[in-house]
Amino acid sequence: MRLFWELTKRAFQRQLTYRAAMLAGLITNIFFGILRAAVLVALYGARREVVGMSVQDAVTYTALSQATIAYLSIFGWYDLMNSVNSGEVASDLLKPLNYLHFWLAQDLGRALVAFCLRGVTVMLFYALFFDLTVPQGVGQWAALTVALILSWFLSFGWRFLVNLAAFWTPNARGIGRLAFGLAWVLSGFFLPLRFFPGWFIMLCNFTPFPSMVNTIIEIYLGLLTGSALWQALAVQLLWAIALLVASQVVLRAGVRHLVVQGG
Repeated sequence: MRLFWELTKRAFQRQLTYRAAMLAGLITNIFFGILRAAVLVALYGARREVVGMSVQDAVTYTALSQATIAYLSIFGWYDLMNSVNSGEVASDLLKPLNYLHFWLAQDLGRALVAFCLRGVTVMLFYALFFDLTVPQGVGQWAALTVALILSWFLSFGWRFLVNLAAFWTPNARGIGRLAFGLAWVLSGFFLPLRFFPGWFIMLCNFTPFPSMVNTIIEIYLGLLTGSALWQALAVQLLWAIALLVASQVVLRAGVRHLVVQGG
């Protein structure tokens, strides 16, 4: 456990060294966030509410979805894939730490920096110019905290699983782009899932993706309460466990298949 937290600490410190990249990413998130907010406000027109979401909720949605981009690595994560292609995976597998836990620790350090420096900053910037919806009560904040933690585990499990494709092909980027692109749409990142037809929402709910983004947003906006809230958190937990277990199973198969420099 000490090694896990040491790796997390090192990853956290490493992310802090990329100040220019962090600032560029933050500016990009804010710019496109405001653009998305303007589009949604225009789509609402004279309507005050659509499927239970007010204009204020819609603007808050754009802030939240932009704030989670870096935290959840929504646009893709290829670090593990790159290590397989470069051969670094050989030394990583020899480390005195489970390979999945090794990457989990590093991603935790990355996610913490992204959450603090990009996620929170995006929300604060929005709050300066827009009237945002804010969670009411300790219970809602507590549920949001749990949802954020579970969404990270779920996101990591999905990204780790996708990256394991590199154990079978020398160029798995195409698989990654398809997999991550699918998550953008089905998670509710591009548009709130409530805006889609019922059959599409049902299709999305058969996948883990709504639990990555949509659950966070609906808890924050107060759209999930009572038993629906507990059910959403339970679904998040189940998907996170399922993806992490699947990652371990696929990893074992991948290691048996792995060939590094002909060895």
